[in-house]
Amino acid sequence: VQLQASGGGLVQAGGSLRLSCVASGRAFSAYEMGWFRQAPGTEREFVATILWSGGSTSYAGSVKGRFTIFRDNAENTVYLQMASLKPEDTAVYYCAARRVLNYDWNYWGQGTLVTVSS
Repeated sequence: VQLQASGGGLVQAGGSLRLSCVASGRAFSAYEMGWFRQAPGTEREFVATILWSGGSTSYAGSVKGRFTIFRDNAENTVYLQMASLKPEDTAVYYCAARRVLNYDWNYWGQGTLVTVSS
């Protein structure tokens, strides 16, 4: 399984950004896809997840209502649409995948940096 994340950049507070994660290497219908982030000096934290089959989603409280995770089956791509960005959203964002009902996130992309200026 390979995950290729992209779309990070510099944006002003209040702005929007869309991250992409292209997944390859197998069929993902039995997988859950996730976005995580890690700010300098902090632990990696959960942002959002989506079940590839069915599209059920979940969000961290800090991003709920501002971020949207969705997928494009034809493109094997998972997106994270981020709106109303805040400086505290600044972090390296990682996409990840795990088989449904697994505890561990087994596959990780390389990370893409999002910087939100005040």
